[in-house]
Amino acid sequence: MRITARVDYAVRAAVELAAAAPGALTCDRIATAQQIPSRFLQSILGDLQHARLVTSQRGREGGYRLALPPEEVSIARVMRVEQGFLAEVHGQRPEDVEYPGSAGPLASVWVAAREAYRRVLEEVTLADVVAGELPGAAAELAALEEAWRSFSADLPR
Repeated sequence: MRITARVDYAVRAAVELAAAAPGALTCDRIATAQQIPSRFLQSILGDLQHARLVTSQRGREGGYRLALPPEEVSIARVMRVEQGFLAEVHGQRPEDVEYPGSAGPLASVWVAAREAYRRVLEEVTLADVVAGELPGAAAELAALEEAWRSFSADLPR
């Protein structure tokens, strides 16, 4: 799992808008609150607007707003705006990957991993993050001690 800065910023901006909903926030206010470069954020907000997750209004009462209630916007939905597929293997969907010989079943591993990832990201909404309460499986997984440990730290150097 790799989450790019752009995806992270998009999700954080969406959470900030969810916390202000139904009110509006300026790009500068979101950028300051989340420590995101303003120029980068403008581009991301444009993407979210193009995807119809965010609306904007000019003027004194202007700014950016979520286009939908926060409880209707999953983290996965925001992520897909910036990265397309949630999981890919060499630029392909996991179900489209084919391996020769004994590595053939590896495609099933990638499909299963994507589904586990997707289940969490589809289940958690912006409203859940704002409330600080993860639902169901996401809460159970986050409560696991080993979930907070990076296993790459166990690898020999």
